[in-house]
Amino acid sequence: MIVADHLSKHFKRFRRDPGLRGSLRTLLTRDHELIRAVDDVSFEVPAGAKVAYIGANGAGKSTTIKLLTGIMRPTTGLARVAGFDPHTQRTTVARRIGVVFGQRSQLWWDLPVLDSFRILRHLYEVPPEVYHRNMALFRDRLDLDALGATPVRQLSLGQRMRAEIAACLLHDPAVVFLDEPTIGLDLMLKQAVRDLINHVNAELGTTVMLTSHDIGDITGICDQALVVDRGIVVHQGTMRELLHSVDTRAVIFEYVPGTASEAEVVGRIEAGLPEATATPTEAGRIRVVYPVRRWSARQVISFLLDTFELTDVLIPDADLETVLRRIYGSDPAQAAPVGGAR
Repeated sequence: MIVADHLSKHFKRFRRDPGLRGSLRTLLTRDHELIRAVDDVSFEVPAGAKVAYIGANGAGKSTTIKLLTGIMRPTTGLARVAGFDPHTQRTTVARRIGVVFGQRSQLWWDLPVLDSFRILRHLYEVPPEVYHRNMALFRDRLDLDALGATPVRQLSLGQRMRAEIAACLLHDPAVVFLDEPTIGLDLMLKQAVRDLINHVNAELGTTVMLTSHDIGDITGICDQALVVDRGIVVHQGTMRELLHSVDTRAVIFEYVPGTASEAEVVGRIEAGLPEATATPTEAGRIRVVYPVRRWSARQVISFLLDTFELTDVLIPDADLETVLRRIYGSDPAQAAPVGGAR
């Protein structure tokens, strides 16, 4: 449904030396540097998938979305959305996609939200039954009637984002691109938006491509992940594969009080499990972090059972935030791609 084939977007940025002398020199000579916002990115997103496109600030996420929606022309490579070129066939693609950019609006600034929806209905030639079905869904899930006759420019950011989400789904698009879709929303409305997107995906098979810094959006909506770092895709695969790409895991345990001091427990663990680290936590618990290339969870727990009188053991799942910190902290030219990144 979405194809990026060796997609790149490069910009020229002029250099300017500091101070008055530097400004005068710039008038005579214009040096520039090449910025590779997206660098030879290739991936495919199948129809009906829910993919998180993840990256730090400046990683190239929004630029990629703009290339896939036809807003920008690629420097090199090809893009396809629903079988069409989003730049040369922009009008055709626009009828098949929905887009939300957190800081840009597709609504009419001086009109009430419902008036904007009526205009969008005619622009997209939405059949009456589809329009009324979707409006009922949006009223139920996003409480659109609460926005009343207030012009869009007078809405809060959270109110406007509710309207933007509904507007992008109004015409039953085959693909939706969501860039920070829950910005400005409270916890209840964030969950309502996630539930709505999952509902549309399940009922209509809508393909979802999401970029967000909100871990809750990523884990609450997406089952696949594309991770980009400095313009390069460094991971492509399922969310499960991404979470299992960590090089360390943890075990947290409690033991019978008085049988050993915390210092003794830490010493025994680090002597018996080389390369593992043990740290006391709150309420008398000990957290053991171990490299997965050296130890398995079974080996670690067996050692703890043989060494201490345990009262409780917890094996927490790898959290997405830790995984992403590890990826962003590595050199993408040296890091081994995970899950089929190209």
